[in-house]
Amino acid sequence: MPATAATLAAYVSHLADTHKWASINRKLSAIRKLHELNNLDLPTKDRAFRAVMEGIKRTNGVRQKQAPAFKMKELKNILRGIDTTTNAGLRDKCLILLGFAGAYRRSELVSLNIEDVHFSDDGAIISLSKSKTNQYGEAEEKAFFFSPEADFCPIRTLKNWISRLDNATGPLFVRVRKGDKITDERLNDMTVYETVKKYFGERYSAHSLRASFITIAKINGADDSEIMRQSKHKTSLMIQRYTRIEDIKEHNAATKLGL
Repeated sequence: MPATAATLAAYVSHLADTHKWASINRKLSAIRKLHELNNLDLPTKDRAFRAVMEGIKRTNGVRQKQAPAFKMKELKNILRGIDTTTNAGLRDKCLILLGFAGAYRRSELVSLNIEDVHFSDDGAIISLSKSKTNQYGEAEEKAFFFSPEADFCPIRTLKNWISRLDNATGPLFVRVRKGDKITDERLNDMTVYETVKKYFGERYSAHSLRASFITIAKINGADDSEIMRQSKHKTSLMIQRYTRIEDIKEHNAATKLGL
């Protein structure tokens, strides 16, 4: 250290063969931070280096691969098909319903504890002590409500799952071993990823739960501030990024002109 402009240009050119633009930028940010900590300058303003970066940007593009959103009809069909007489099935249904209705990230879902859940007459409040956008441990709360359809109700499903856990504290989502035996082992976030793919298909990921909440809420008329209250995004720009409305006829202002 410090890295020279030529070294940096060679490094990012090597990355460009296998990495997307966003990944290259993340690695560059880490190198920049290391230089800052050592009071060193990183030659990112060098004209030759910037020319290399512009070339990579044009070639690799800046659009990040986004998790697709599912439609409400798809979600309901999947929920109907889950066998909740088994512990594994009930856990998976609860995981999907809470992940969707709470617009959770997968890391947040698996970090939830039983004692974070507070039921009330009209639903439940679930607290989260730390998240991607809340790194200082201030409790974030999300509200959940009863659904008129029992098959799709996050509250009823959550109550049923907690009753099977037979614990008052500890991880909310745990492993279910062979023989449908519930353990005390907290799920890891890869399990959420695998669960979504198992029920929704390979093109979907755990992030589809969050993207689908935002997209469906938007189509149904929720404004950005309402969505942000649950998703905990800090800006409307992020809501726009997460909204997956592919049909030009959906949520189109041309239907509201009064013609």
